[in-house]
Amino acid sequence: MDAKLIIDTLEQFVSENKQALIDRVLAERTRHVTLVFEDIDKPHNVSAVLRTAECMGVQDLHFIKNKNAYAVNPTITQGAAKWVTMHEHKGIEQGFQHLKESGYQIYATSLHETSRSIYDLDANDKTALVFGTEADGITKEAGEKADGFVHIPMSGFTESYNLSVSAAICLTVLKSQLGVWPSLEESEQLELRSEWYRKIVREADLILKTKGIKI
Repeated sequence: MDAKLIIDTLEQFVSENKQALIDRVLAERTRHVTLVFEDIDKPHNVSAVLRTAECMGVQDLHFIKNKNAYAVNPTITQGAAKWVTMHEHKGIEQGFQHLKESGYQIYATSLHETSRSIYDLDANDKTALVFGTEADGITKEAGEKADGFVHIPMSGFTESYNLSVSAAICLTVLKSQLGVWPSLEESEQLELRSEWYRKIVREADLILKTKGIKI
């Protein structure tokens, strides 16, 4: 699929205002940090996280499925799912291998005795944060295969925030260290722009097919 050819073909159907918005969003998009959800049992909370992640410029979200399935709740995401890339993995082994090959250090969110504060994590390294179920947290396997553990310091009696708040705090802390996220490669930006144009333009795939462009 030729991303540039798709962009050149569909751009005439995208308003200047929308093009300018896409330019701004792409400039602030990142794959430097990603969120991983292990067998989440409350999908509405993940939908809230998805919305937060998209608003903060995170492009990729990973879902490790064992027993529980995840479906986007459009009322909660407010369309955010349209603009992010969601990856599904069958089990920890497959998911973590993919993340490692992509250059991520993997930190499981947990109050493990060796857990470090999110404020002490080095945001300069590509980081994947793993979240488990709100009732039980991460699995033993995830903890054993992760590079380490991370937690959010608490000032009250309650031991944890809910999932969406936890993710928002973690992303905010990491981004505050860097000031701005490391940006995407030019090729990644082209690929995303072509995907987004196809989602914006009505009957985009039909237009491309008429022009003989493979998708």
